[in-house]
Amino acid sequence: MLNDIYNKRIIELAGNIPRIGRLDHPDATATAHSKLCGSTVKIDLKMDGDVVSDFAHEVKACALGQASSSIMASHVVGSTSSELRALRDSVRKMLKENGAPPDGKWADIAMLEPVRDYKARHASTLLTFDAVVDAIGQIEAQRAGAGASA
Repeated sequence: MLNDIYNKRIIELAGNIPRIGRLDHPDATATAHSKLCGSTVKIDLKMDGDVVSDFAHEVKACALGQASSSIMASHVVGSTSSELRALRDSVRKMLKENGAPPDGKWADIAMLEPVRDYKARHASTLLTFDAVVDAIGQIEAQRAGAGASA
């Protein structure tokens, strides 16, 4: 039942999203959009080496997109690029392949596990993860380009 995915904790997360806004000078900006539902997440990311040093986002999404963005914003600073890529892959597998939810500091993502049964909601739930991985890729490409021209 759809009400199972819109539980009290999801609504709390959606209503209390940290790090809303934009960064003044991000290393990268990425936008992820779901054509299916119209949800959009735009993120700004700064990295110090391989570690996220700052993050901000604008979230125009349903409660599930808001909740996943809230979880991301709560834990992204201090995370490494490899950790965030693995996280995106783990959430995707959780939703699409009955994989286990992430654990550790990302354990709150388990509350999104019931979304697995609602394929139309997968895209909005994954937006923040896709945008962060996109931004990391941009930063790595910029650095590789700068190193090649130096």
